[in-house]
Amino acid sequence: MATYPSEKQNTSDDGAEAQASHHGAAVLDDGVGNLTFDQYTTGGMGRHLGITSTTFLIVGRIIGTGIFSTPSAIVAGVGSVGASLLLWVLGLLLSVCGLCVWLELACMIPRSGGEKVYLEAAYRRPRMLITTVFAVQAVALGFTGMPTPFPNPNPNPNPHTSSNVMIASGCIIFASNILVAAGRVATEWEKRGIAIAVIVAVTLVHTFFPKVGVHGMNFFTVLKVALLLFIVVTGWVVLGGGVAGVADPHASFRDAFADSARSGNPYATALFKVLNSYAGWSNAMYVLNEVKDPVRTIKIAGPLGLSICGVLYLLANVAYFAAATPAEVAASGTTVAAYFMGKVFGLAAKRALSVLVALSALGNVMTVTFAQARVNQELAKEGVIPFPRFWASNWPLGSPSAGLILHFIPSFIVIVAIPFGNAYNFILDLEGYPGSVINFLVVTGLFLLRRSEPDAPRPFRVWWPVAGFFMLGQAFQLVAPFLRPPGGKGDTPPLPYWLYCVVGIAILVASVVYWFVCWVAAPRIGKYELVPENEPLADGTNVVVYHRVPREFQDS
Repeated sequence: MATYPSEKQNTSDDGAEAQASHHGAAVLDDGVGNLTFDQYTTGGMGRHLGITSTTFLIVGRIIGTGIFSTPSAIVAGVGSVGASLLLWVLGLLLSVCGLCVWLELACMIPRSGGEKVYLEAAYRRPRMLITTVFAVQAVALGFTGMPTPFPNPNPNPNPHTSSNVMIASGCIIFASNILVAAGRVATEWEKRGIAIAVIVAVTLVHTFFPKVGVHGMNFFTVLKVALLLFIVVTGWVVLGGGVAGVADPHASFRDAFADSARSGNPYATALFKVLNSYAGWSNAMYVLNEVKDPVRTIKIAGPLGLSICGVLYLLANVAYFAAATPAEVAASGTTVAAYFMGKVFGLAAKRALSVLVALSALGNVMTVTFAQARVNQELAKEGVIPFPRFWASNWPLGSPSAGLILHFIPSFIVIVAIPFGNAYNFILDLEGYPGSVINFLVVTGLFLLRRSEPDAPRPFRVWWPVAGFFMLGQAFQLVAPFLRPPGGKGDTPPLPYWLYCVVGIAILVASVVYWFVCWVAAPRIGKYELVPENEPLADGTNVVVYHRVPREFQDS
């Protein structure tokens, strides 16, 4: 069944801007809780994000530190410039296909939550199963899955990374680069101390100064784009022969596919790294309750944000290879951008770049924290986590303060408790596989909704071969981690390379068991029903709270 929002729906306190025009968007009754679309979207800060801020939210999430380091690992794996650039193009195409899938679903159900909302719409039975599975994956694994800032030989890094270790790692990357810029060799706990200060400051800003947080995200996004543009323009200068330190800027491109790898594993490994660099194109879907005219805005901001990043990424790679040979780029390790700056401008530029990479990491921390807190709040609204009224609260200034706390706690634990090295790498890998499962279920859900809701208005409709191509990409990401890497060793020896996948699957299975115990077995044994009731908070936020009602009373 499809229901439609009122044309006079008011979702903000800002007068005319409060009218959330959905341009015919269908709001599916997903059968979860008993909230209407209007109730899901009331409360909070209202609709304050326009096209520019929404685009920046996507660009700021995609551009992190990967583009400044990942190209070296990719060319080291596949062996040639041509193969490396083709993988960046393929990764962009897969990301575009994924964005199109998410756009169709977001335009049909234009509210915050992202994958949570789309899964609930597609998988309505058994009741509360998919919500519980997603909640366990998001909360229990909310401290795992971020690409490590430390040397990591991981053969199959997963692009579906969780936000909390992303935050933790982003904070540590910031600390590490600031200390490098200062010329100081710091201890592990000095880095952790700076990282803790960063996550505390970001959480406080988003809680008590939410508009300052939005402006801060926009500022850092502009800084990231400016840095990449500087690298791109410098690359053009190098190609034009304007840099004396580069004798032959066209050497890397003359026989672009020379020395390309001849086995499949290096390409699979490199593709994972490319996709990881593009991750973040769905970031705006998590905060649609705060986006003005959400359907129109996301249809513009999504493609625009990903296109900006894709073009800059490809041109930045060209710039790197203009200044250095594939062997030099591969040997630069995790500092390809620093190597580039040093070769073109000298040693002082390498230190300056460390500051800029640190600021880029800080921008990522701010952007991911902003979005993930909204996902936590949406989970609380469904009543599937304990104390939902507290976690759904927008007290004191309209920001999802409790959701920010729920995001802060596991991030803080990662920074303080996880030792660097193989234990850290295993924790990073662990969340990725369940994340791939979730994304596969989302794209499968798109086809299920096409079948179950064929007449539902779709302001954006993805061409089915595009969705099918993305589904194949997701299926590859489910199979590839089980492919034997060279030497049979992963990034966490002596643990088997496939162990993190098996543990991730086990956690998903455990979430199903948890659902069965809480929502099926316990009510039967206790002879009660879990009855949802909407309990609005003082700020207008609606929360579903489940009450135990004895069956005898229910029958009467």
